[in-house]
Amino acid sequence: MILSNLAQSARYAALHPLFQRAFDYIRDTDLFALAPGRYHIVGDDLIAIVEQVPAKTKEMAKLEAHRRYIDIQLVLEGDESMGWKPLADCLNPVSEHSMEKDIRFFHDAPASYVPVPPDHFCIFFPEDAHAPLVGSGTIRKVIFKIAVNPAQP
Repeated sequence: MILSNLAQSARYAALHPLFQRAFDYIRDTDLFALAPGRYHIVGDDLIAIVEQVPAKTKEMAKLEAHRRYIDIQLVLEGDESMGWKPLADCLNPVSEHSMEKDIRFFHDAPASYVPVPPDHFCIFFPEDAHAPLVGSGTIRKVIFKIAVNPAQP
């Protein structure tokens, strides 16, 4: 898991062939003008999901993990914290991994919570279970889904 702010995004661009494309999209797009929904930037290899949703309590949020995608979760507005725990330490799954939705939820409690203010992002790799949207009020954010093994780098 990585927590950083947009001013430091260049530091992480080399970690994956599509990270730079995601950070370019952030820089070149008026994210506040986008309606909530899914935006395919590079086919199914790089997708932006705009959300504007009510925050959850720690008790409501469930840890989740993905196999096919890395998440870059960028907070635009709101008071959000994100729970985190190494996937290897998650021992109490809610169900099997959904290949269709690329997600598996866990009953385990996060090992820690990280406050993520606006203009900051977290990068969650497949080995990172995470519980997003913990906070108060309404949270507006963009989640970039980046294929671990992209067809088009």
